[in-house]
Amino acid sequence: MNNRRTFIKSSVLALGATALGNYDAKAETQANIKNKLEIKQNDIILFQGDSITDNGRNRENQLPNDTQALGQGYAMLAASAMLNKYAEKNIKIYNRGISGHKVPQLQDRWQADCIDLAPSILSILIGVNDYWHKRDGNYTGSAQLYKEQYQKLLDNTLEKLPQVKLIIAEPFAVKEVKHVDNSWFPEFAMYQQAARDIAKEYKALLVPYQDIFDKACKRAPGGYWTTDGVHTTPAGADLMAANWLNCFK
Repeated sequence: MNNRRTFIKSSVLALGATALGNYDAKAETQANIKNKLEIKQNDIILFQGDSITDNGRNRENQLPNDTQALGQGYAMLAASAMLNKYAEKNIKIYNRGISGHKVPQLQDRWQADCIDLAPSILSILIGVNDYWHKRDGNYTGSAQLYKEQYQKLLDNTLEKLPQVKLIIAEPFAVKEVKHVDNSWFPEFAMYQQAARDIAKEYKALLVPYQDIFDKACKRAPGGYWTTDGVHTTPAGADLMAANWLNCFK
């Protein structure tokens, strides 16, 4: 598997692992900030994940660049900005997030909801349910299993779409807002570290959402940004979209 992964990764554009300006300054981050993505003619952008990405989209609507199909959250806000800024590029933007999903559910639907769409840019935010459902007793998993399943998902993706550019969004939780308390940590932090490790391993751009929300909570309380510690308010959705857009030149 390691040899295969090395071979697959060698065929991907060398974007370099990076983070955004909101992230705590590190030499690696600063060294790779130049590797932001450039939108090209006819690019296809795909948002994938769980309810944070889904955010009430009409799942029967399979069209790109459609308000109902994009939902009401950060994916819609980011897509709107992209479609305005790059109007001459003829880009297509899809949202295929589904509420409640974990990495295994992404694997089950990946052919239809990713590979068949042939995205040139793939953004994934997944992981909070991999921990939350375990916490609720509805799933038996671990941070290590999450990481291994995520790696297999990306191996499959890069084998079939070797030129796809990856954005890995870090799963996040805002403490002391409804469902999220201190008992989430440090275990949930292991899932976050796995996502960061995967971003580095697969030379993906990283959106460090935990750090982004932690800093936002110094400006306003957690309940201003999320409704329950996980799902966003309008302000939180805009915060997510603005930082996601920082992945691009």
